[in-house]
Amino acid sequence: MSEQTYEDFSKYGKEFADSGLKSFASLSKGAQAIAVEATDYTKKSFEAGSAAVEKLLSAKSFEKVIEIQSDYAKQSYESFVAEVTKISDLYAELAKDAYKPFESVVAKAK
Repeated sequence: MSEQTYEDFSKYGKEFADSGLKSFASLSKGAQAIAVEATDYTKKSFEAGSAAVEKLLSAKSFEKVIEIQSDYAKQSYESFVAEVTKISDLYAELAKDAYKPFESVVAKAK
């Protein structure tokens, strides 16, 4: 193995290691954002459920109970769909950011 080949290999290894550290930082940041988003959604969901129970307990008629329950179910579904969309976007961004440091290393390897 020639001196130049060893230097190239060493340089490539260092670039790959640096890229790995940058990728790990992106993964950590993205995972934290996802955890914060999930926590916020759980809190909001619990608050909405508690408010619905309070409304149900104060309802004066069966029709009002049905209306409250229907509104809560619709709101919960819409909120869930919006949250799933937001979380999936965060995961897509996480994957893109985690791969970004490796793009130049992969391009050089081709």
